[in-house]
Amino acid sequence: MQLIAFSQFSYRYPGNRLPVLNHLSVEIEEGEFVLVMGPSGVGKSTFLRALNGLVPHFYGGEISGRLRVAGLDPVVVGPREMSAVVGFVQQDPEDSFVVDRVEAELVFAMENQAVSPLIMRKRVEEVLDQLSIAALRQRPIATLSGGEKQRVAIAAALTLQPRLLVLDEPTSQLDPQSAEDVLTTLRRLNEDLGLTVIVSEHRLERVLPFADRVIAFTGPGEPPLSGRPEEVITQVDLVPPLVSLGKALGWQPLPLTVKKARRFARELSLPERAPAVPTAPGPPLLQVNGLWFRYNGKDVLRDTSLQLPTGGFLALMGRNGAGKTTLLKQIVGLLRPQSGQVRLFPGTASALDVKATPLPEIIRHVGMVPQNPGAFLFQERVLDELAVTRRNHSLPSDETADMVLLDRLSIAHLAARHPRDLSSGEQQRVALASILVVKPQLLLLDEPTRGLDYHQKAALLSLLRSLQAEGMSIIMATHDVELVAQAAEQVALMAEGEVILTGPTDEVMTESLLFAPQINKLLRVPGYLTVEDVLAALPTPVGKALL
Repeated sequence: MQLIAFSQFSYRYPGNRLPVLNHLSVEIEEGEFVLVMGPSGVGKSTFLRALNGLVPHFYGGEISGRLRVAGLDPVVVGPREMSAVVGFVQQDPEDSFVVDRVEAELVFAMENQAVSPLIMRKRVEEVLDQLSIAALRQRPIATLSGGEKQRVAIAAALTLQPRLLVLDEPTSQLDPQSAEDVLTTLRRLNEDLGLTVIVSEHRLERVLPFADRVIAFTGPGEPPLSGRPEEVITQVDLVPPLVSLGKALGWQPLPLTVKKARRFARELSLPERAPAVPTAPGPPLLQVNGLWFRYNGKDVLRDTSLQLPTGGFLALMGRNGAGKTTLLKQIVGLLRPQSGQVRLFPGTASALDVKATPLPEIIRHVGMVPQNPGAFLFQERVLDELAVTRRNHSLPSDETADMVLLDRLSIAHLAARHPRDLSSGEQQRVALASILVVKPQLLLLDEPTRGLDYHQKAALLSLLRSLQAEGMSIIMATHDVELVAQAAEQVALMAEGEVILTGPTDEVMTESLLFAPQINKLLRVPGYLTVEDVLAALPTPVGKALL
């Protein structure tokens, strides 16, 4: 039965000259699990927001054509009434939380819909069981991990028993296991309850195996491709590593999972891969010794130690709540430890003890791009963000140099735009530009690929490599195993506030249950982490042609 029907539907945001959705005609059947994919800025989030009336009720703008969801017109009915039909889970679940405890959050939406207390109690018990979060019912939301918060947000949406559940990048902030848990939950809701699920996601390697259908937006205002995953994925160039390798080697039918790709991989004859030859480390840049830090009576960092040479590239990995962000904040001086020490330039005359050094002095040497860079952008124009950073560091204004830097980050065309009007990926690059103005010796990145498509990730990778080549040291906290496989020289695994293992990337990530990239999971050969690793190892004429 048809649940959703867009017919010649167009929408233009206020102030935009062109529509982001232009004469869109798409139908979705009840009970489907749909993946919405495509580059950043092509209209995926707009498509989702139209389903519950956020577009145009919250954003304004101009709309034309026809949209029906479960027989209702979201433009006429509005978001409040549509919430009974469409459960909507935002990219950052914290943005949707209203109260401070799990059970109260589950009840909140039902109270606003005047649901009777007996029915409320019944539904709360049901969603607690469906999402396997009964043990969390009395927990403060602030104490939950990323994966737990995501499941609470889904549970809150389900209390109104919608016919459609819509999620905008639900795994973008989750570690591999938490992402798998959330997606498995969604699949179970889809199969056991017949709930229609629509997920927008950039990390396709996570979601493709779960989808019945893919809707791929290829450009702003362009009609999307729609069909079975194996059909659509052959027509787009934004693909996960496994599919990229299959395309390069001509595998047919194109496999979307490691299981289906393994029969092709058995035909590959790959030599044993020698361990990467480590470059001679530069002098120590950072030394973390015996760090302890406590939040609300809980040890978040426990005797944590770490070292980084000048010009090094280290990835911090671990489950949500392992202490990665807290460690970055200690290094940049935003938090100060109960005990232990963070030293910059140890063993030199310019050595700094971060705990004893004023923050303005630390951020001359250490720059940090947080998970939510938009929270640190306050100026009216992108270019003004860079100018303010210069003034704060008593640097001379230089708009020409600032424009060169923006161009290097592919955002020069946004120089006059308001930072809050940009996508999350664009905001991340603006925040990065405002930090690079100072030319810090150490760059800290917290989940830098959140909201980035594969092309933008490739551009970020190229930038980070060039910054490292220029002598900058980089520490990146991330759940993006594919980026780590391509970028980092060393990986430090964290668990419960401790660094439990540090080593070369190809050693730490090989044959890991949680942190191995797709190619290593497929081949099970030590040292092969990326598509490039495989193609370079093939017989010379083949490998060179494919590379």
